[in-house]
Amino acid sequence: MVAVVVAYATVVVVGGGSEPGARDNPVSAGDSTALGRTLEPIVRGVLDAHLVPGAVVYVRTRDTVWRQAFGTRTVGRSDPVTVDDFFRVGSTTKTMVGTVALQLVGEGRLALDDPVSKYRRGVPNGAGITIAELLNMRSGLFSYNEAPQLARAMDDDPGRTWEPEELLRLGFSSPPYFAPDAEFRYSNTNTILLASVLEQITGEDIRSLLTNRIFVPLGLTNTSFPALGDASLPMPSPHGYLYGTNESALTSPRLPDDQLAAARAGSLLPTDVTNLDPSWIGAAGAAISTAADLAAYVRELVGGDRLLGPPLQAQRLDSAAPLSRSDPADIHYGLGLESFGPLLGHDGAIPGFQTFMGYDPVTDITVIVLCTLRDGPAGGRPANEIAYGFARTLIGG
Repeated sequence: MVAVVVAYATVVVVGGGSEPGARDNPVSAGDSTALGRTLEPIVRGVLDAHLVPGAVVYVRTRDTVWRQAFGTRTVGRSDPVTVDDFFRVGSTTKTMVGTVALQLVGEGRLALDDPVSKYRRGVPNGAGITIAELLNMRSGLFSYNEAPQLARAMDDDPGRTWEPEELLRLGFSSPPYFAPDAEFRYSNTNTILLASVLEQITGEDIRSLLTNRIFVPLGLTNTSFPALGDASLPMPSPHGYLYGTNESALTSPRLPDDQLAAARAGSLLPTDVTNLDPSWIGAAGAAISTAADLAAYVRELVGGDRLLGPPLQAQRLDSAAPLSRSDPADIHYGLGLESFGPLLGHDGAIPGFQTFMGYDPVTDITVIVLCTLRDGPAGGRPANEIAYGFARTLIGG
């Protein structure tokens, strides 16, 4: 057996205030180097443990930016990832859709306590589900991506284009998990449904709404939402990989013991799922971005005032207020915003890519992690594990 050796390409960029929307801060080359020495072992340990082919990390403190790329864009080739590569950023998209919803609330065109049935018939428990409960994942609606027929179709026909209405039919075809607002349960159906409401109110598709209300105003020139049926990534970009299958992951992302041993020995390689059509996740996770753009976005999302007015911004931050600043794995979900201990933002996990995006307004620390593998072969989300390590090291209690 020949073990897979992942070569790490290191690119350290020192400079402050160059990315869109960022504050202009002086940066010390020495400080950046020291920060890299502190954080790099965390990254390498997680990437090695989870057999991640490639990754980009971005950390910004009050006076330092450290960015570094790891690994190769394509398994088996010497094609180094760079810090400017484009990634699919998964469910960080939910913060964008949620922001548009809150903007419409601020404009008086939507209310958080509006029942979903006001905008759409046929939603299970629709008269009792509010817009707020779509945002904070308390609707109880079945998450369509847990339907085995969807997972099988993704494995068998990765190029298939999924209309949002098809996804909603899958979500509505199974009984709700619970009554509205009875519990918390993450469901992609919530965001697909919310996007359809926003489109109905505005007469614009979700791609236009995100572009015109978020990407352009914030100067996020490297962030986009794909047109329906467009499975391409801008260049340069890495390939995305998956151990196992989408169907097997419904039971567990962990490989059987014999396959796990083969993966660690290098005789079982992950499947290239780069060209899986992102329409299966749509408004719940199809956005594309870079580390620098996500860093600028999350700083404005959490710490700025250009997206929402002060009252709504305060309400959103309060809804996701950290349960504990000492533990980044202590997660709290609010109005389309998530807290991981001290870091507010969101993570994302889709076949081929795993993302973490967080900002701590107390310490002014930004953390972005982009990986080309959703789950390690033994389970575990690599981007989150790296980000949690950064948070514990830089912020602690």
